[in-house]
Amino acid sequence: MKRQYDLDWIRVIATLAVFIYHCFMFFNPWAWHVKNNETDPTYITALSLFMSGWLMPSFFVVSGINSYYTLQKRSGRQYIKERVSRLGVPLLFGIMILTPPQIYMERVSHGQYSGSFFSWYPHYFDGVYLGIGGPGNFAFVGLHLWYLLVLLIFSLITLPFFLKIKPNISRELTPFHLFVLSIPLIIITILIDVVNLGGWDISFYLAIFLYGYIFFTKSTFKSVVQRLLPATMTISILTTVFFVFGFMTGMPSDNGGLSILLACVKAINCWSWLLVIFALADKKLSNPNKWLNYGSKVSMPFYVIHQPIIVTLGFLISDWEWSISVKLIFLLVTAFIMIIVFYHYIISRFSFIQILFGMKGSTGKISEIKEN
Repeated sequence: MKRQYDLDWIRVIATLAVFIYHCFMFFNPWAWHVKNNETDPTYITALSLFMSGWLMPSFFVVSGINSYYTLQKRSGRQYIKERVSRLGVPLLFGIMILTPPQIYMERVSHGQYSGSFFSWYPHYFDGVYLGIGGPGNFAFVGLHLWYLLVLLIFSLITLPFFLKIKPNISRELTPFHLFVLSIPLIIITILIDVVNLGGWDISFYLAIFLYGYIFFTKSTFKSVVQRLLPATMTISILTTVFFVFGFMTGMPSDNGGLSILLACVKAINCWSWLLVIFALADKKLSNPNKWLNYGSKVSMPFYVIHQPIIVTLGFLISDWEWSISVKLIFLLVTAFIMIIVFYHYIISRFSFIQILFGMKGSTGKISEIKEN
């Protein structure tokens, strides 16, 4: 099986985008763990809305693709063992070590606690954390690490199906098929409301994960999305403008036809951007280089550690009398440098720490299971 470097690039770029998105969360008007003393309801909010449409779905579709390639050369037992070690271990580490300081800073910044971290820590196990500003403290999903938990659950519940039904990758995929695949996503977005994480219901992520496994692995998929690129790019731009404008002007609060229309546009926007991303990655990012090699190694530790660092820096600078632009640049640059330094001088040098961050120990390979 030929290695698909475009999938590596998509993951690395998406990880960097998540980092930028969480820096934006410090400044946009939405509820978050810590907030700046001044928020921006304009360009930062618009950029946050744009990124939320495709960001986490891109992780799940790539994970679905990788599940297919992994199961071509590993047994179901090996697959589950790898998923538990590469997803479960960093999730548990995050829940017990990385999450408590973030909850503590949230409580202090929201005026819910005023003592030291060490005096608060025993209260971490008081109640279940279900949202920003809520009464419970124990964040069993690890806050931003919910992706690892959800992906682990998906891997477990879909394995019997994956082992029983092998997708026929040689079967032709047409533009009509891609159009039809958007319909279930629209229906899910409108009708299903189970658990919302990262801007989407968990059922939406499951559908995208299955799409990655079944459809994005087709041999004709990349040629089809290449042909459709002008159309999908146009749809992506138009739906982005409509969705951002609609959300910022209050359409979701309509609870009627306008909110349904916005939900439809949101689903179409996500689907079209995914097709654009894979078309552009196949066209421009199909070759490896030193940056991809380094980015692939650092992507999982980067994902695990980035939010605790952003929250900590945000907590420290929230009351500084700097403009939003200056604070944003400071947060982006300082947090990025701290993450890379932490990886380079600590994580990459100790095997047992690498395991905690979903890597393969001394080999320093990345956590996400790949096709080779």
